[in-house]
Amino acid sequence: MKKYAAVLAAGNGTRMKSKLYKVLHQVCGKPMVEHVVDAVRAAHPEEVVTIVGAGADQVKEFLQGKSEFALQEKQLGTGDAVKAAAGLLGDKTGMTLVTTGDTPLFTAATFNELYAYHEKSGNAATVLTAEAPNPFGYGRIIRDEKGNVLRIVEQKDGNPEELAVKEINTGVFVFDNQKLFAALAQVTNDNAQGEYYLTDVLEILRTQGDHVGAYKMPDFSESLGVNDRIALAQATKLMQQRINTEHMKNGVTLIDPATTYIDAGVKIGNDTVIEGGVTIKGNSEIGSDCYITNGSRIVDSKVGNGVTITSSVLVQAQMDDNTDIGPNSHLRPNAVIRKGAHIGNYVEVKNAEIGENTKLGHLTYVGDATLGKDINVGCGTIFSNYDGVKKFHTTVGDHSFIGAGSTLIAPIKVADHAFIAADSTITKDVKRYEMAIARGRQVNKEDYWHKLPLSKSKDWD
Repeated sequence: MKKYAAVLAAGNGTRMKSKLYKVLHQVCGKPMVEHVVDAVRAAHPEEVVTIVGAGADQVKEFLQGKSEFALQEKQLGTGDAVKAAAGLLGDKTGMTLVTTGDTPLFTAATFNELYAYHEKSGNAATVLTAEAPNPFGYGRIIRDEKGNVLRIVEQKDGNPEELAVKEINTGVFVFDNQKLFAALAQVTNDNAQGEYYLTDVLEILRTQGDHVGAYKMPDFSESLGVNDRIALAQATKLMQQRINTEHMKNGVTLIDPATTYIDAGVKIGNDTVIEGGVTIKGNSEIGSDCYITNGSRIVDSKVGNGVTITSSVLVQAQMDDNTDIGPNSHLRPNAVIRKGAHIGNYVEVKNAEIGENTKLGHLTYVGDATLGKDINVGCGTIFSNYDGVKKFHTTVGDHSFIGAGSTLIAPIKVADHAFIAADSTITKDVKRYEMAIARGRQVNKEDYWHKLPLSKSKDWD
């Protein structure tokens, strides 16, 4: 039987108290609705339709290429939202999954199990349920003695016996597609909210003699819906635990998983060790046999094998195999550190390539530069790349030596095997084998101390 899916993502989300549309709030680096759509797509439906409303253009931008879209012009309830997809799904034959864009923890495995159960049971509709430790606020699943679903009772409408039930409606359904859209045409808004409820479809189907069933999933936590910042934090914590557990299963050592924050989609090789207090975000890739210490932050960066990162920050940067950095250093966008290079403490690199086995020991800034291999850059060196209007480039050849406290003012070229004396300000090219000295000659004035007012002070006797 062919599978389809509709993702409801048109609500305003006023309880988030945010300028950002609710389903675009991120959980571990991805908008909630993208987590949902990715899980749905992994269940391999023929077509995915996301129903959008407020913030439609923003949602479409994130999901472009992953979903078709239907517009719910006014937020008139979940039934009205699914009805908006009639133009894309209404004439299909098969089964349609309906889920919401603010439930980022559902997995493709759960969706597949629900599809399979629905198809096997021959239901017209199947409700995804779970056993809630504290069911307060959820709709309760009321079954008959044979286990058939009779109705869903909301918290405000239940009697004591019904409210004692712990099996709850997760808000996810699979329907016979044609029966779904036929029943939606019969749903009315004759209720206190004046809205069209998707759950009314269940009663319509049951009244006309169709069977409505339920599939109880084992993990209640998957069903967490996010309506406010508190639930957003809870969902993030649960997703983080899931991500970290998967990395540990794949051979990554996390010293303190509770304080290690890794975005969805990050790749990490085996035998890498990560201390607590580390954040790895975006499209980052970490190789095998790396060591990343407390306080490091890695964003959209690629790290090779055997790399040590000590309390440092990488943003859109690259570190090749057997390199190291830190503590307290910063690789900014387009920093590329080649194999075997050493970046010490308090070093900043931006839009620059550092060649193989080159060493930047400490207190150095390299911007808009290309450094060859086997170069030693002394402490306190500055690659001065900006004149207040434009950026300029500096090139340093292989096997060169840059003395401590030097300033290289771009644009210049320092050839291979060149030597720059400490405390020099270099404004001209340096040729191969040359040594450049650009500093004032030292002059010592004899007996100058006694000319100073300080020499008269008793504190200096």
